[in-house]
Formats: sequence, structure tokens, C-alpha cells
Amino acid sequence: MSAIVEAIGVGRRYGPTVALADVSLTVAAGESHALVGRNGAGKSTLVSILTGLSKPDTGSVLFGGEPAPALGDREAWRTRVACVYQHSTVIPDLTVAENLFINRQPTRRGVISWPRLRRESRELLDSWGVAVDVDLPAGELSVEDRQLVEIARALSYGARFIVLDEPTAQLDSDAIGRLFSRMRELQDAGVTFLFISHHLQEVYEVCQAVTVLRDARHILTGPVEEVSRSRLVDAMTGETGGLTVVDAAGRERIGADTEDVLTAAGLSGDGFTDISFGLRRGEVVGIAGSNASGKHQVAETVYGLRAPTAGAVLVGGRPLPRGDVKAALRAGIGCVPRDRHHQGLVLGMSIADNTAMSILDRLGSGGLVAPRARAAVATKAIADHGIVASGPAQPADALSGGNQQKVVLARALASDPSVLVLINPTAGVDVKSKEALLGQVERIRAEGKAVLIVSDELDDLRPCDRVLVLRAGTLVAEHEAGWSVGDLVADIEGVVTDD
Repeated sequence: MSAIVEAIGVGRRYGPTVALADVSLTVAAGESHALVGRNGAGKSTLVSILTGLSKPDTGSVLFGGEPAPALGDREAWRTRVACVYQHSTVIPDLTVAENLFINRQPTRRGVISWPRLRRESRELLDSWGVAVDVDLPAGELSVEDRQLVEIARALSYGARFIVLDEPTAQLDSDAIGRLFSRMRELQDAGVTFLFISHHLQEVYEVCQAVTVLRDARHILTGPVEEVSRSRLVDAMTGETGGLTVVDAAGRERIGADTEDVLTAAGLSGDGFTDISFGLRRGEVVGIAGSNASGKHQVAETVYGLRAPTAGAVLVGGRPLPRGDVKAALRAGIGCVPRDRHHQGLVLGMSIADNTAMSILDRLGSGGLVAPRARAAVATKAIADHGIVASGPAQPADALSGGNQQKVVLARALASDPSVLVLINPTAGVDVKSKEALLGQVERIRAEGKAVLIVSDELDDLRPCDRVLVLRAGTLVAEHEAGWSVGDLVADIEGVVTDD
């Protein structure tokens, strides 16, 4: 197959930092090509070069054998390539039609022709099989539909090369399946994808080729069918042995007489009904289910981010005020929320400010905290959690995704909670950061804390002594440590298996 895009020996520096070093990539027309690597491997820099957002210091980029357009020629770039990012670029207050043809609306006598705009929008979406109401505000679309609208918008410019940056990060299993089906249909229609994901299983499900970057360098390219999962992980990490996750199956069972430090008693709320469970000291409990199961809402209710409509959360036998995060924190509950960018971090602030945020009252009085006190907290967090940073003053938004998540975990643990709630703790982090974060769970448990893990990732649930399964807002099953993937997934999906 001919190459739709080629990066030939591209290099990029930012001051003394080498972001890419002599990296080459060839993507064949009509394929889905995976680009994988740890956070900081150079993926984002390569994508910025392939999409015309930055210029390589060395090397070149070719589209269909022709040199890439000048950096300032945005219209020419749009006809060749587009990127659908993890965080949507649609404007929520505008309609689907307005988003599709933003800054190029059809006009009549200098005035936007709204009937023509709607008609051309419907024709565009119909031509690519996207069933979305063009008059609907884009902010009301599902994550899945927003992605399809962005893909359709890119295709309308003439681009047939689409970069998908972590497209499944906010989708449940059904939506992921539909996205992959649409990708295959678009491939058959001549569209090529560069697929970026930390979920390696997805590479094997939807891609035909894979490229690995590590430490800003090209490590491996090959057909997916010829690259085993263990070889892929080894290439990403530079180590042999693949992903190592603590499995609770080999751990001594928690005694039945061990006290509960937290109890959910008949909790009902948005998306779930009558959920009851206990968390014992030194125990790790997981909650599994699809994104529509209510699992995230349950965890957020335990931490006080949501108020239940019925039932209660009890710590040490005492009910917590409903929907009160400060009360939960005072009662000894820490939390790593599911969206680190919007709920876990203040990105423009330093590591020191973020890690000390939940304990400012312990570091000073009258709202005044000495900078050296915050720095001391951050210095300890950097050492304890293996945060790769220049120091406590480094802004959180300058860290890789894995290191940002470690900062969020450090903040949650700064108050020395007795219960830790982790919601999608390894989302959007590389394989070694995932390993490090899950290793922290084992350390926390060994200290006698109780841990509640709610995750879309089955690897995240391996450290759990037991896993509760929610489906359609109801608790339907419980699996002890050592569960099989088949049995757990069958309960998540509501599939009856043959014995």
C-alpha cells in the first residue's frame, strides 16, 4: 500500500530537552496504525508535527510523497490531516451544523444561509453514516457522537488521514465497540487512522500496524499480528517481563471479624439504587461495571461529591452529612477523582500547592502557610511516589499524565486518611506509571487503610480482595480475589455463560 504520510528522521528540541530524536514513521493508506509509548515518549510532539502545529528541527514530513505545507497554511493542512483529541474541540453552545461549518458557513448576499447550512450538514453526516441531529447543541451530544462529528468535520475539508488521540478514554465498552465498527467502515471508504491509546488490547482489536516510541526515539514498527503483547510492553518500557500487577489472589484473606471502617447502607442516587457494602481495615474492594452501571456515581457519593437520595455512608458507625466533601475529608476519606484535569489538580499551580491543598489548616494558621512548609510536603510526595519533576515549584501542567496522577494520589494521602477512594486511578497513564500507582495501593493497604477502587480497567481490580459488580444501577454479583476475566465480564455485560 502507498504511504499517506511519512515522517523521515524528524527531530525536535525545546531548549535542552530532546522531545524527538531522529524518528521515522510511515502510515500506509487505508490502515489503522497504532502509536504507543509511555508518557513523555514523544507521541504528542510527533502528532504536533504531523498536524502542522509545530515544525521539526530536523527531518521532513511528506503527504502522499509530497512535502508538507508551510506551517502557516492552515487550509492546506486541513485538507491532509486532522486530530480528534481526548478533550473535545467542539463548541458546546453551537449547534452540530454550526460546528461542522464553523468559519465557512454558506452565505447568500453576505448573510449566513441557515437552510443551506442545515441541508449541507445533514448531507455531510449522512454521507459518512453519522446519525446526529444537526440542530442539536453540540454540548448535548454524547462523547461518542462528539467524536464522530469531529471526524465528519475533518473529512469535509478533504482530509483522509485522522489522528485519534485516546478516543476511548471516556467511552464504555458498548461505545468503544461502535467506534471501532465505524473506524473499520471508514477504512473501507479510504480513511486512514493514527490511533493513540494506553489500552494495549485496543491496539490488537482495531489496528493493523503499531509503532513504539520510547525516550523520544523510535523503537519498533511492525504488523500488529507479529508483535506480542509482552514484546510491545517490553519495547515501551525498555525492560523485560511486561506489566507486573499485584494480584490479591496470593494475599492472606482479611479476617471476617475485622472491623468495617466504612459502610454504604442502602445508598440510592443518580444512576444507582439500594447499594450496600462494607470496607474493612486493610481491605481493597473494587467496583466494576460499564460506564452506565452507576459505579462512578456510587464512588462519588461515598466521597461526598454527590448527595444520595436514600441511604447513608457511615464511617466508624457514624453517618456522614450528605454531599459534603469537607465532612468526608474530616472523617478520614481521601479520594483520587476520575478526572484529574478538572477535579484532581489545579493545573496552573505548582506541585507544592497541589499536594498541600487538603492540609493547609495543618500547615499554618489564619490561612497563612509558609512556602517552605508546602515545599516540604511536596518534596516528601516526590520521593514517596516517584514523581519525576524538577522540584516542588514545577507547575502541574508541565508534568506527564502519569506524574500528574501521582500528584493527585499524594494530595489524597497527605491527610493520612483511613479510607482511600480511587476512581479510574490509571486512566491515561503509561504502563510503568500504572504499575507504580497500583503498587502504591498495596503499600497503602499494608498500612491498614481501606481502599475502594472503581475502574474501567480490569488490571486495576487485580489488587482487590473482592470485586462488586454493578449493572444498570444494581449490585448484581461479588467476585473474590482470583476471579476470571470471563466470569467478571459476563456479569458486567449481563451475559449468561455455559458451565
